[in-house]
Amino acid sequence: MPQHFSCADAELRPSPIRLRMRLYMRLGKVKPDEALNCNCKPASDAGGDIAAALKATMNRWRSDGLNINTGRVDYERLARSQVIDEYRPLAAALRKFDPGELVTDEARKAFWINIYNVLLIHGVLAYREARSLLKIRGAFERIAYVIGGHRYSLDDIEHGILRGNRAHFLIPGSRFSRQDPRRRHTLAQVDPRIHFALVCGASSCPPIGIYQADALDHQLNLAASNFINNGGVKIDRNDGIVALSRIFQWYSPDFGGRWMGLGKREPVLRYLAKYLADEKRDYVLSCADTLRIGYQHYDWALNV
Repeated sequence: MPQHFSCADAELRPSPIRLRMRLYMRLGKVKPDEALNCNCKPASDAGGDIAAALKATMNRWRSDGLNINTGRVDYERLARSQVIDEYRPLAAALRKFDPGELVTDEARKAFWINIYNVLLIHGVLAYREARSLLKIRGAFERIAYVIGGHRYSLDDIEHGILRGNRAHFLIPGSRFSRQDPRRRHTLAQVDPRIHFALVCGASSCPPIGIYQADALDHQLNLAASNFINNGGVKIDRNDGIVALSRIFQWYSPDFGGRWMGLGKREPVLRYLAKYLADEKRDYVLSCADTLRIGYQHYDWALNV
């Protein structure tokens, strides 16, 4: 692994990290000042509209290595291009950006989804990983930005912000404590469709997209439909089995189910049926009480 990306300076204000998270970070040898957008001068022309600048950056990345249609990322090509060097000052500008300036739920949701996706790609490139994100020790805690003076890891953004401060499925308890200043940015309600928009860097992840506040509802519906109808849900009518992406197991409570998909599965089936093609939707709804549920293998190889 390359050098430690330290942000131990006045721009990083400490946040109260819960004991179980401190232990988890210590196990992964993740330092509380580790962040990718430090040691770089912020862009002077980023202005206040960081969200728009971020979206424009992702559009530039798309022409240099992002395939929006397939969700694949050409990490080698991105690493050789100039877009990452051009992006670093914008990422550095996030250190002083207050997410509280985003006034609508749609703006906040689009911003944090885009940040998560661009941060993950930045992390793969920064740590020079060519096989799997899981090869980066403690990746979802290690890969982080400082935003508005506070450190946000991938897991902070997903579980603390976008999932409304819910627990990681393997780590009990809410993500942020009551004293944590990052808590004021959490979304009041979890939108299960975020799971079809967040890109975890794996082949089994949803395809990458670029999200905008004024079209977010349509974009998230489209992301859900695309993921569910293109391999996220596989139906075997002969044996009465529905094979679901592991996403529906790990985040079962977000879809109306219980922890890790235990207990009754009907709420999850009824949720995903909304996005199935007509004939498949009718079949799942009519047989929801009797269908057997299985979960697909999750391929953690990089989405290249």
